[in-house]
Amino acid sequence: MKSSFTTFHMAVRLVTIGLLASLLSACAGFSSGYPAAPAAAATPDYNYIVGPGDNLNISVWRNPELSMSVPVRPDGKVTMPLVDELVAQGKTSVQIAREVEAVLGKLVRDPVVTVIVTGFVGPYSEQIRVVGEAAKPQALPYKQKMTLLDVMIAVGGLTDFADGNGASITRASEDNKRYSVRIKDLIKRGDISANVEMKPGDVLIIPQGWF
Repeated sequence: MKSSFTTFHMAVRLVTIGLLASLLSACAGFSSGYPAAPAAAATPDYNYIVGPGDNLNISVWRNPELSMSVPVRPDGKVTMPLVDELVAQGKTSVQIAREVEAVLGKLVRDPVVTVIVTGFVGPYSEQIRVVGEAAKPQALPYKQKMTLLDVMIAVGGLTDFADGNGASITRASEDNKRYSVRIKDLIKRGDISANVEMKPGDVLIIPQGWF
């Protein structure tokens, strides 16, 4: 009888150890099967693309009455004197300037237009989205050479329940390829080798840990 009890007791201990091992494995992060994100990712020839919510300072040389600051509407268009319904979304400031010149050229002699973007928001397709266990999950406008550390500072770090080293980046510019990142090592342990550059349209997913 005592032998049977001992055998049962040992079996329970083995099952318990197995469950603990499974939990520890889960806590290590569900993204461990993904390749590590490359440290360098920025595009050298990147040009900012205008999106809804941006503000454009449009200056027409020698025509101050045509110069003004205009918002890019939710439909991606802008309106200014002599220019109706110009699509600004998805274009660079230089492209917008040339299009404004083409429209004004029908009414004004040799217009010279300069467009400066302020209040950066950018198109949704290029924003950095942070979801999951960030202190303040949100979408951020992409900036050249933006890093994972920059993103985490902007969203206020991790929650107490985050599995920082189980986080991953889904990269839209690479057909939604998934990369693993080590946020806990980066911001909790100061391991700068865990810092990586972001790309336009990246989605940072931070899962919840088991404990």
